[in-house]
Amino acid sequence: MKNFFLSFFLLLISSTNLIYAESIKIGLGSCLDQDYPQPIWQSIEKEDLSYFIFLGDNVYGDTRYGSLRKMKSAYDKQKKVLPDFLNDISIFSIWDDHDFGINDGGADYRFKRRAQELYLDFWEITKDDDRSNREGIYFSENKVFFDKKFKFIFLDTRFFRSKLKGKKSNYIENIEPDATILGNAQWTWLENELKSDFDFLFIFSSIQIIAKDHRFEKWSNFPNERAKLFKLLEQFNDKTILFSGDRHRAGIYGKNGIIEVTSSSMNKPGSSFTETDSYLIGKTYPQENYGVLEVLQNKIRINIKDIKGNTLNSIEKSYKK
Repeated sequence: MKNFFLSFFLLLISSTNLIYAESIKIGLGSCLDQDYPQPIWQSIEKEDLSYFIFLGDNVYGDTRYGSLRKMKSAYDKQKKVLPDFLNDISIFSIWDDHDFGINDGGADYRFKRRAQELYLDFWEITKDDDRSNREGIYFSENKVFFDKKFKFIFLDTRFFRSKLKGKKSNYIENIEPDATILGNAQWTWLENELKSDFDFLFIFSSIQIIAKDHRFEKWSNFPNERAKLFKLLEQFNDKTILFSGDRHRAGIYGKNGIIEVTSSSMNKPGSSFTETDSYLIGKTYPQENYGVLEVLQNKIRINIKDIKGNTLNSIEKSYKK
């Protein structure tokens, strides 16, 4: 009973702080290897976050042929090394291939249901949660900040995804009429979610949605799916921000008024080659990084920061009048 009252008191304090805060700060990151040092958390803790969103590859538990023999131990180790301050804020997560179970994996991965069980257990997702009672780990959250309604959409780009075309890390477009990223059930769910009332929309995808010019995994590998998503979002272009991980380099992209922020990697920096894109705003950053989404009274501010907390790139978006 004492623990109940203590938990209730801490929740009350947290809720009160959110009500009177000048801004709501949400941390973002992806590609976090449990076997590598994680000094980036020191800078993230100083941000005074209310939420943190894991954008996929939250552990590296995959094996070459898809065995899950490493996944459980990867989760066990990650649980021990994640910082304690995460226990005091709200956590949301999606997965990508390395915590799905096989590199660049999709719907044909034979152990995907067991992988989902391990994911649900690690993130302590309750039995009454939708994710515990259906295939795939997609879900949504609705939040009210400063009297405005925010819808958070978390997509699963793995469980239902059709096969990639082309050679590994040199993928080409899959234009087969039934090729999919989200699958029928998730598409129906997404369309229904977007029928609800909201002032601003955040969509989280483990793989990049806007970027199209690189040769790795991305929504552009399934051009019909990408076009379908942008068509669905047309009426929300001026109040939508997309977030992604996966790439081991950060960047900000823009298309038809929609912004995408890619935050990756937290402790596995990418190669130092120069990469650009038709939709890129500024440049990409291969060093360790994290994102901070800040909701203010009259605008959204997003910063991409390096391991020391220095800002690499930033963008702001005002609310629609």
